[in-house]
Amino acid sequence: MRKIVLSAFAAISIMTQAQNPFFQEFSSAPHGAAPFDKIKFEDYEPAIDRGIKLGLEAVDAIVNNPEAPTFDNTIVALERADADLNRVLLVFDPLLSALSDDNMMDLSMKITPRLSDYSTSISLNKGLWERVKSVYDHRADYNLAKEDSMLLKRTYDSFVRNGALLEGADRETFSKLSSRLSELTTIFGQNVLKEMNTYEIWLGANDLAGLPESSVEAAALAAKEKGRDGEYLFTLDQPVYMAFMKYSDRRDLREKMYRLYTGRNVKGDYNNLPVMKEIAETRLKIANLLGYKTYAHYALEKTMAKSPDKVYELLNSLRDAYIPAQKAEFKELTDYASKLEGKQMEIKPWDYSYYSNKLKNAKYAYDEEKLRPYFELNNVIDGVFGLATRLYGLTFKKNTDIPVYHPDVTAFDVVDRDGSFLGVIYTDFFPRASKRPGAWMTDFKSEEITADGTMVRPHVSIVMNFTKPTGSKPSLLTPYEVETFLHEFGHALHGLFASTKYASLSGTNVLRDFVELPSQFNENYLTEKEFLDGFARHYQTGEAIPADLVKQIVSSSQFGAAYACLRQLNFGLIDMVWHSITSPVDDPEKFEQEAGASVAMFDPIAGSVTGSTFSHIFAGGYAAGYYSYKWAEVLDADAFAHFKEHGIFDSETADSFRQNILMRGGTENPDELYRRFRGKDASIDALLERDGIKTEAPKTGKLPVPMDK
Repeated sequence: MRKIVLSAFAAISIMTQAQNPFFQEFSSAPHGAAPFDKIKFEDYEPAIDRGIKLGLEAVDAIVNNPEAPTFDNTIVALERADADLNRVLLVFDPLLSALSDDNMMDLSMKITPRLSDYSTSISLNKGLWERVKSVYDHRADYNLAKEDSMLLKRTYDSFVRNGALLEGADRETFSKLSSRLSELTTIFGQNVLKEMNTYEIWLGANDLAGLPESSVEAAALAAKEKGRDGEYLFTLDQPVYMAFMKYSDRRDLREKMYRLYTGRNVKGDYNNLPVMKEIAETRLKIANLLGYKTYAHYALEKTMAKSPDKVYELLNSLRDAYIPAQKAEFKELTDYASKLEGKQMEIKPWDYSYYSNKLKNAKYAYDEEKLRPYFELNNVIDGVFGLATRLYGLTFKKNTDIPVYHPDVTAFDVVDRDGSFLGVIYTDFFPRASKRPGAWMTDFKSEEITADGTMVRPHVSIVMNFTKPTGSKPSLLTPYEVETFLHEFGHALHGLFASTKYASLSGTNVLRDFVELPSQFNENYLTEKEFLDGFARHYQTGEAIPADLVKQIVSSSQFGAAYACLRQLNFGLIDMVWHSITSPVDDPEKFEQEAGASVAMFDPIAGSVTGSTFSHIFAGGYAAGYYSYKWAEVLDADAFAHFKEHGIFDSETADSFRQNILMRGGTENPDELYRRFRGKDASIDALLERDGIKTEAPKTGKLPVPMDK
């Protein structure tokens, strides 16, 4: 009887495994796409546990291999040890941001310690480390190709930076700190999403002065969906919030919205202040344990910038160049607002978008609401995808046979100019309660060449929070939203063009201050008439965007450039100070105010703490790395200047950008890749020229922070 019972359990186990789509390579959907139509919530946890188990078995096999350590039996074997676990996480992690609920968030909290322990157990495995070190120490004997050499170096450095050289109690301390840090970053991200979903601002018809028809319609529809006809529901979702701050004539309501938006996660059930403090302190302890003065010193060692001093050199040089222009901008804005209101005005942070929009319209006849009809989402998709067609010869074919994870999502096959399959791209455009704010690109499948020589093409996703269609209008985008689309699509191209042997070096797996180059490069096309003429058509009449409207976009592109720069510098400085601490922070609000004082444009607002919702640095991969947006902006302006010298759609220049920037991933040092494309180091001159900044400081002809040579 006992044997019969055991056999029954074995049969159930086998049947359960067969039913879990993660327990084998995906094969039911085209191109081996993730079978979202078959994946159930209950599948994740057993699949993750199985992936951890198989990963540990693979590591044990490497450690216990009786053969002498070699590049193939140690480094490559380790690269592929996580294949089963990654198959699950490449679905679970993206959906945790794009299609989450309480069950997903609870499971994330549950599995985070397991994943942290798994990762730490590998990095602190002495037997494995000895084999990795042996291969690295004898690397000259292997005559490795450039990509193989990079994988070896990345692997060796990863072990060192994750505690392999620690001894005794320090190893246990590192393990505990790493586990706690993983838990804290998960809590932080979940708090941001949960609190965002609690905000409902109910307004009446008398509260809508100045708001465009599109905003009013959307608010009425949101209220109707809640069963409250005749009322208007506003949230803090990015497109809703930005439109309200830009157009509402009610200064009192703009202030209310601003204080709500910037005061998120500073009190109540989802208070992130203690979480962010502990994250910063835990990162400091890890850095100290590994021999670094601060976490910033640790994090920046593996970047183009190399050190905090070089980051501050970049931020301060941009600050000094842009502050005079920012002061001139604010004087003009204050004078304009005072004249408009018939009294002396002091511009508050909740006034900036409102009055700057009016001033921009007055100077350039620029009105985003008049531009919206020419940026209907489907036309924009054609235009943005068409950019890749003109530059690189790609075509995009909607594939309805590929399962998607939400009805708003669409999947496309991407085909190269020679007719070969390049990859899959998923688009996910609209806000929902299950999606975090912002915009991002991610992978569901990484590009690589498997052990049997099979080329695996990437499956990428771009996720945004655009203005939703209403009952009477399709989704009509602002130029800012089009720019966001171009940005994320640049990341997607970086992933799609990947042509490497190893997944860990593929696509966007590059140094943090290089990863934004392809995305920010794409943004340059928004102000190019030749690009806009190709797709911007009125959604009702089909009329091409008039030349005067294109001129408005182009001529107004420098408007507010200094404000935008200092705003980004403020984020970069806040990131740096949080990750340069040498002791705990007592008062986060005061701490951040002092950090950003040199670029502050407004008096501090009580209760506003940037870090409490700063997911990039406290729940993402940008800790001590937010400066990279400005670093990459220097690069992208310089790169686009190169295109403009030859023609913005010049095929030879585009092929060079593809070959040297988009295809190589992390297989080579990025400074070498950039020089190969550009023929020289990047120059700050192109950025200053693009933004219309005039400075008395001599132009250096190269980056304020020299690229590593």
